[in-house]
Amino acid sequence: MRLAHSVYTLVIDTANQSQTTAAAVATVSVAGVQLPVADQMKVLGVVLDRRLTFDKHASAVAPSCIYHARAIRHIRHLISTDLAPHTLACSLILSRVDYCNALLRGAPASSIQKLERVQSSIAARIVLQAPRRSDSTLLLRQLHWLPVRQRITYK
Repeated sequence: MRLAHSVYTLVIDTANQSQTTAAAVATVSVAGVQLPVADQMKVLGVVLDRRLTFDKHASAVAPSCIYHARAIRHIRHLISTDLAPHTLACSLILSRVDYCNALLRGAPASSIQKLERVQSSIAARIVLQAPRRSDSTLLLRQLHWLPVRQRITYK
């Protein structure tokens, strides 16, 4: 039986299990069809990996946010009101950072730090037109934005 779409399966395991599982399981049989095992999978816009570290997800979200941040910088001079950069940053950047972030509860700090860098280094500086060397904590406080880890906990 041949499937119309590429269908994969994702085996979720611990670090100890992954060393034995990765080599042992190359395909999984479902309803008589052999499905290849993938290292990561994108489901509803969230990149899941074998150990649910969400590192690949954070690594995918960051470039998208950087792209939109640069776009906002390029059109800033065309915007008439002071609130427009704030609205654009919230709708284009923070919405991506916040999307499904409840899944990140308990994720490693390294994964969350990538999203925090996007929020503080890029979004806050764009909205406030702050220099690169400005303290991100003060910027977030001035905008009344919670840091990413606290946003996750809040949700």
